[in-house]
Amino acid sequence: MCIRQSIAAVALLGLLVGTLSAQPAPKAKTAQPATPPAAATAKAIAPPESFADTVKRMTAEKPAIAAKHQALLNERYDLSDKASEAAKMSRGKPVQAGPRTKLAGGGNWEQLAALSPAQIREQKLWPAGFLPLPHPNHPEGGMLFPKVHIDEIKKQEARDLTRFDLDFDLPQHLMPEFPPPIFLTTHPELGDVAKGQLVTIANFYELFKDILNPKQLDGLRLLVTAFPQQQFNATDDRRSMAAHRGVTCFDCHVNGHANGATHLVGDIRPQEFRHRIETPSLRGVNVQRLFGSQRALKSVEDFTEFEQRAAYFDGDPITASKKGISPLDRGTQVHHMAEFQALLDFPPAPKLNVLGKLDPQQASESEMRGQALFFGKAQCSECHPAPYYTDNTMHNLKTERFYPPQTHLGHAAVGDGPIKSFPLRGIKDSPPYLHDGRLLTLEDTVEFFNLVLGTKLTAAEKKDLVAFLQCL
Repeated sequence: MCIRQSIAAVALLGLLVGTLSAQPAPKAKTAQPATPPAAATAKAIAPPESFADTVKRMTAEKPAIAAKHQALLNERYDLSDKASEAAKMSRGKPVQAGPRTKLAGGGNWEQLAALSPAQIREQKLWPAGFLPLPHPNHPEGGMLFPKVHIDEIKKQEARDLTRFDLDFDLPQHLMPEFPPPIFLTTHPELGDVAKGQLVTIANFYELFKDILNPKQLDGLRLLVTAFPQQQFNATDDRRSMAAHRGVTCFDCHVNGHANGATHLVGDIRPQEFRHRIETPSLRGVNVQRLFGSQRALKSVEDFTEFEQRAAYFDGDPITASKKGISPLDRGTQVHHMAEFQALLDFPPAPKLNVLGKLDPQQASESEMRGQALFFGKAQCSECHPAPYYTDNTMHNLKTERFYPPQTHLGHAAVGDGPIKSFPLRGIKDSPPYLHDGRLLTLEDTVEFFNLVLGTKLTAAEKKDLVAFLQCL
């Protein structure tokens, strides 16, 4: 390269360097502030509308929703008050008599029982009242309490369990007596230790301070203490008009028994497949080994903790954190609650002997015939052996044999799956029956299992079997 070329190259290089140097330096990216985790979570689960708009919308929709559900109930059942002349619950409330489920396509129960499951399915004769029962607003769900309980809690505690969007659906004469008595394994001589009262945070200490030890008394205190719940809490995502302290275990398991309160299971999705729950009694948990209608929880401690951590919040831990979940300490609080629950006894059954069978000197001929059927032709004892009338396991009734999959008011009826064998001791005190409360009376229950088990009982045999069940 000549000198002239070298000088030109150097000049060109300098020009390029100067040009590049003159370009403005790229601006450094400004760091964007990260969304705080709590704010991001709140935004993700915030209701899509204001609380005032939710109240306005849902109260406007309430009459139509209630009318549709009431029409479904009227189509399925006879809801009238037809009290038994003789059978009474433990505090004297009359037991409702007769099957209330309406038959499809005419005929009678004996004619229906003569058909096979396939014939019932093909001819669409499965009674609608034997289908799974929807929640009063299945797409919405949530805890829902009978008015009689709402009124008493409001009176004692000034805590309002009314929902602005829904009312309880079944009439009170088809529910357990209110308030139910409490019988304790440790004090059978005292009878009803609740003394005819609904036990709440306002009166539990006065009623029980002299008959429970300090641990049991603390457990009862926790069972009547209100904790936030999905529909009753202090956030704007609630179904109570005012910000709420929450619900108690004994709001559903009233006096350790039941009041018919309903909910949806938290462990099934999508929403239409969730099952309605009819609150089971806690009486006799000391002899039980499975808990939860269909969850098969292995101890009353598991059940107590599960309800607080999961069922209260529809199985949703994110909204639980927002709404104020209060995890209980397993070694103290849960154990104390379980210890009290283990004291809850079945009601007295004066016609039963120490083996849980009828005393022939006290039972009627009809009741004795019913007992023979229970342990024989009716096959009830296969799942409900004496003395407590439970086998402490799960059974799948395979009800889907009788009807095709179908949907009613947002609830997909596709069968039930495994169901816990509930104890039948004191069964007359616990209507309605089955895990979702679809069977309104003991007569309905006998008709249902007569079809499911194919036992082909006669009308007289079914009457005797009900007479025996009322003795338990």
